[in-house]
Amino acid sequence: MSVILKDISKHFGNQKAVNNLSFEARPGQILGFLGPNGAGKTTTMKMICCYIEPTEGTAEINGFDIRTSPLAVRKQIGYLAEHNPLYEEMYVKEFLQFVASIHRIDSRVSRINDVIDITGLGHEQNKIIGTLSKGYRQRVGLAQAIMHDPEVLILDEPTSGLDMNQLVDIRKLIKELGREKTVIFSSHIMQEVEALCDRVVIINNGSLVANESIQNLSKVLSGRQIVSAQFLEKNVSTVIFENMAGLTEINIKDDKMFFTANSGMDIRQDIFRIVVEHGLTLIELKQGEATMEDIFRKLTKIPVDA
Repeated sequence: MSVILKDISKHFGNQKAVNNLSFEARPGQILGFLGPNGAGKTTTMKMICCYIEPTEGTAEINGFDIRTSPLAVRKQIGYLAEHNPLYEEMYVKEFLQFVASIHRIDSRVSRINDVIDITGLGHEQNKIIGTLSKGYRQRVGLAQAIMHDPEVLILDEPTSGLDMNQLVDIRKLIKELGREKTVIFSSHIMQEVEALCDRVVIINNGSLVANESIQNLSKVLSGRQIVSAQFLEKNVSTVIFENMAGLTEINIKDDKMFFTANSGMDIRQDIFRIVVEHGLTLIELKQGEATMEDIFRKLTKIPVDA
């Protein structure tokens, strides 16, 4: 029940959307699939689902090759696209009956009722899809993705645009599904990735830049120290700190200054000294570990204040 990508690439003319990508996702595991906009995530997921054909390489889903056995592959996969296309004029249960008929499911009534129960759509099943909240439309999208009880789920930005209560509900549902199935989960929300995923694959410009468990991901920035500082004064210039020994990078975000230094270099004393020399007032000076956001930004070369 695994997903294995083998040196897969997709070129659109001279543009390499995905470049020689290899990784594996296993059952009982939620794999976070991350990258900035335009990195090649959706293209990769569409190749896995046999919506587009790779230029080079291939992928295997539960032993079926996407090039030679696309119909068999599609039976193994449930796909929730980023924009979750639904027939909004249909009633929820009517739509799920339509989906079940496409998959030629035996015991159709029983399976539809099971899926409605799993996704928490009981109170909404007799409503028109177009009248539902974004959270419930996502539930309908998940319901259609799991209708045929696939071994693999591909979820492209399933929590995008949801409020906090909806996030908690969808997160719980994905966690439950991930206990028995192989789940590939794409998101721009780093907190969701940390809360949901067991392992993370990060791509940038179509190429693999990280493939680690959540626990080991901090090793990507090993040998580095991050210190944050907040000042009473606004618009403090980073120039006054640039000559500190061991300093490799300074960024500003949310009125805080973030200093990155070589491991073993405690730069807090130097920061305090410079603050005093320039008559500044220090509100906070804190040493911390690299977060998922820090790692993502470093690997995809996005400035902190973007």
